[in-house]
Amino acid sequence: MMSSVGAFPPGLVLIIAGLLLPWLARPLRQALLLVASALCLYLVWQVGDGAQITLHYLDYEIVPLKGDALSRLFATVFAIMALVGGLFALNQLSVLEMSAAFVYAGSAVSAVFAGDLITLFVFWEIMAIGSTLIVWSAGPRAYGAGLRYAAIHFLGGVILMAGIAGEIANTGSIAFTQMSADTVPRMLILIGFLINAGAPPLAAWLPDAYPEASWSGMVFLSAFTTKTAVYVLLRGFAGTEILIYIGLYMVFYGIIYAILENDMRRILAYSIVNQVGFMVTGIGIGSQMALNGAAAHAFVHIIYKALLLMSAGSVLYMTGKRKCTDLGGLFRTMPVTGVCGIIGALSISAFPLTSGFPAKSMISQGAADGHLVIVWYLLAAASAGVFLHAGIKFPWFVFFQKDSGLRPSEPPWNMRLAMIIFSVMCLGLGVAPGVLYNLLPFPVNYVPYTGAHVVFQLQLLLFSGLAFFLMLGWLKRSLTITLDFDWFYRRFGWMLAEEFQMRSGDVWNGMANRAANTVTRFVRQLYRHHGPEGILGRQWPTGNMAFWTTLLLGASLIVYYL
Repeated sequence: MMSSVGAFPPGLVLIIAGLLLPWLARPLRQALLLVASALCLYLVWQVGDGAQITLHYLDYEIVPLKGDALSRLFATVFAIMALVGGLFALNQLSVLEMSAAFVYAGSAVSAVFAGDLITLFVFWEIMAIGSTLIVWSAGPRAYGAGLRYAAIHFLGGVILMAGIAGEIANTGSIAFTQMSADTVPRMLILIGFLINAGAPPLAAWLPDAYPEASWSGMVFLSAFTTKTAVYVLLRGFAGTEILIYIGLYMVFYGIIYAILENDMRRILAYSIVNQVGFMVTGIGIGSQMALNGAAAHAFVHIIYKALLLMSAGSVLYMTGKRKCTDLGGLFRTMPVTGVCGIIGALSISAFPLTSGFPAKSMISQGAADGHLVIVWYLLAAASAGVFLHAGIKFPWFVFFQKDSGLRPSEPPWNMRLAMIIFSVMCLGLGVAPGVLYNLLPFPVNYVPYTGAHVVFQLQLLLFSGLAFFLMLGWLKRSLTITLDFDWFYRRFGWMLAEEFQMRSGDVWNGMANRAANTVTRFVRQLYRHHGPEGILGRQWPTGNMAFWTTLLLGASLIVYYL
């Protein structure tokens, strides 16, 4: 039943729009992308606190729409992402990609409003299907990456479903509430969430698959899967200590591999893992300050990461190139794209007066309040590393550095407008963080712009920038291949497949030979008895036949009378 007349699931608007797109002409498709996203954003803010829709199935209460400050925060930025991302992708000719992208976005919105584990799992799996189709829609080159992506996420879905089934068996409830990883089913649920967050050891699915999507597809992919995972970790496992260590691993894993990478989109893909690591660390700390920081960081990260990927996507769209060794000097002919990319780079680096500064710093403050000195130092060092790989490396090697000889023009107006909108949001939330703080799940008692904090952050970033240019000769990339942890299971999987093929071939050949020998023996025995010289095939004298007939009739009579 619906508890209020206006309670309509906002995510369904995007899902329905995505399913309608293939049936519409291109002008109508473009209009629907924008109208549906705007309507979804409006409906998000019509969802009140508590359960808005409840359904009864068997002995369980399904709650497909339940609102509070945390779910509205994530649903708001997801709807904004769908709106501005749809504007950026108006020139995308692949109907499959846009249809899948809006089903994907709608499923993410629906997942953050899910009030029970069953609803969450349904939209969780729809997200996996939609995101896989986005990767595959880029063409044959992406099929392998898409297949690996699907395998990892469906594995995560199986683990999550096993955990949910065990949780229901243990508690008799399907409610999605705060829990601790103190039972096997809850550990499985946590593992299922972490796989989507890009946690080790399976984090390589993200830089493997996302950069193979189209120039617009990766923009959508960057926003929903990992941030929905952050949301469910905030909702279900806040304060779980092991998340601190997992998050720190993700932070430095992303930095190291991004510094080594030559492909501009793989740099930004590894950066996603790095940034989600900050959020996971904040969730593990578990204080209200750290949780507010994780939620705020997720909100601004979706915007500035999409901005960075829009900038990279515009370069790919106009030049067809993605490797840093093939690019450089593009600021001359793509100044708008370059400036927007720089704003995104400053935001991800938490530069003062950009959105990353008042959001990410709350996580470090949460570590300081909890007297987690080592964690605080590691987060500070990681902030310098972020400036190295995303704050400087991406814009420097793409837009400045050497003259590549390329002279592309700016991308179409809609792509520029989308980048400008997100650039304004990055600067606006940095200058006036109170707008963001009012959306957070807990009251905010934090002032980001203090003299000590601003000076410390500027010192950290400026010395990081100095280190970059001093080590510029070492940081210049070449055409190399970086091996990630997935090499082990992909290589082992290939060896296992070859071994299985060989062993199964031997078994099959053995079974086929035994079957052929059995049939041959049977035919020989049959021929022996029924062939021309066989006992049942050769001619018999009439007298002998009469004798045996009489004998059989006599035996029949005896059996009958007995």
